[in-house]
Amino acid sequence: MAYVLGHHQYGKAEVRVVRVYRDTDPHELVDYNVSVALQGDFADAHIEGDQAKILTTDACKNTVNAFAKEHGDAARQPETFALALARHFVHDVPQVGQARVQIEAYPWDRAHGTPHGFVRRGDHVRTTTVTVRGDDETVVSGLRGLTVLKTTDSEFHGFYEDRYTTLKPTNDRIMATEIQAQWLHSVTETGWEASFSAVKAAITHSFANAYSYALQHTLWEMGRAVLDAAPTVSEIRFSCPNKHHFVVDLSPFGLENPNEVFHADDRPYGLIEASVLRAEVPGRSDAFDPGQAW
Repeated sequence: MAYVLGHHQYGKAEVRVVRVYRDTDPHELVDYNVSVALQGDFADAHIEGDQAKILTTDACKNTVNAFAKEHGDAARQPETFALALARHFVHDVPQVGQARVQIEAYPWDRAHGTPHGFVRRGDHVRTTTVTVRGDDETVVSGLRGLTVLKTTDSEFHGFYEDRYTTLKPTNDRIMATEIQAQWLHSVTETGWEASFSAVKAAITHSFANAYSYALQHTLWEMGRAVLDAAPTVSEIRFSCPNKHHFVVDLSPFGLENPNEVFHADDRPYGLIEASVLRAEVPGRSDAFDPGQAW
């Protein structure tokens, strides 16, 4: 019987690195969780047990830490740090054909104006995925954990019903979700902080202000708002759970409840996912690969 090795990759996952910039007053810091995945000429390691071409995962970890010092300016933004790392692995390690670097960036706010005190911001995590394959480079920025809610201007009715449908239509409801979004850039050099801020503002402004007929409709409106606000973004993808809020029946207590008291139910939940692309720019599905390309 014949066998063929399929997709394979390896790397170092979740390297936690914090870089403090002491050359500024007040101090600055970045807080990253970095994962590296390498593809290339590594079949012999699997088939023959020959490790001659394996760059150790420990070396990957050491590279992340060393680059935080050696490429300090690049490390100020997750996109530029991921690009520097991915380019190094592809262009300086001959047997590496593709490198994908994913970064979670944890934001910190300055504490009460002090020069060296910080409080970690908990409203979202900023994400970056950079893929380098030869001279082909893609940059995907993103965020996760951004919880938003609106108390009105949301409906859900007119849906298809079968014998198992029990949900009642509503013309006024709480709508809440925890936004996970990733957006593909058409360039690899831009003002990353300004771009991220513009996208985040477009998402939250659209969610708060656009009338919603369903969470699906809201994803479409948020996607359009992002593409209008950020000219370097060619595609944005959303994955948003519907964080249900059900009106509590207070009639057993002789009380009316005109959409004022709710039960927040965490599971099960509807999971709504969608992409919004510029019509003139084809999507790059491989850019969004989370690290497992099969």
